Amino acid sequence: MTTTLDPLSPASEIKPKAKLTGKVVKTTLAGALLDIGQDVPGIIHISQMSETPIKRVEDVLQIGQEVDVWVRKSKTDRVELTMIEPIGVDWRELKPEMVFKGKVVRLETYGAFVEIGAERPGLVHISEMAHGYVKAPGDVVKEGDEIDVMVLDIDRKKKQIRLSMKAVLPKPEEKEVPEEAPRPERTDRKRGGKKTRSSGADKAEMHSDAPVEIEPTAFELAWKEALNRSKAEKAAKAKKLKTATLDQEDLLDRTLKNRLPTA
Repeated sequence: MTTTLDPLSPASEIKPKAKLTGKVVKTTLAGALLDIGQDVPGIIHISQMSETPIKRVEDVLQIGQEVDVWVRKSKTDRVELTMIEPIGVDWRELKPEMVFKGKVVRLETYGAFVEIGAERPGLVHISEMAHGYVKAPGDVVKEGDEIDVMVLDIDRKKKQIRLSMKAVLPKPEEKEVPEEAPRPERTDRKRGGKKTRSSGADKAEMHSDAPVEIEPTAFELAWKEALNRSKAEKAAKAKKLKTATLDQEDLLDRTLKNRLPTA
């Protein structure tokens, strides 16, 4: 889009990359002067007249010719111009979360390349094309489509731009989880085939923190019985020994009492 300049505004306020229409008023060996509707002239160097080198200014420009130009630099005494269309987005200007309207220029199995006006197209990976699952990029976009994308990351060394389509799409509404249907009754074989269903009390009992009694094993029962038998035998022996000792003491006492006195 060509920018219309206000003649009363200072030339230094003209933004770089602004597209203007200029009229050639003078040509020189080094370039040309253009009338761009300002108090100061527009100057275009011979190196900025074509992407391929040219030998003479007159081969490209003639006095009185009107041409489309873009602003390179704005100064108080002149405006430096170019006839080579500049890159829309400079690498230094790119930042994450910037949103652009781009054009799909190529599809691959892993994603789509989108032209956003930078030096190279950016890549929208297949995982960044939609909030849901995407089987193939062609299911979402095709070459030539104009889409909105957001910058995720920039690798200036490798000149790579990672873009996202789903980042500018509204998030899908979360679906309410349906209530769990009641479980069907099951047959309890131990109760004569009657259908039973555990009650809330049974469930509470199952999840109770009360200690659960563990039945002893056969080995533990035998071991316990052997210990009890051993204790009983020891008690019986002790009792028998005590009784024998008392009998001996009684016999000795009676013997001493009946003993005849010596002369």
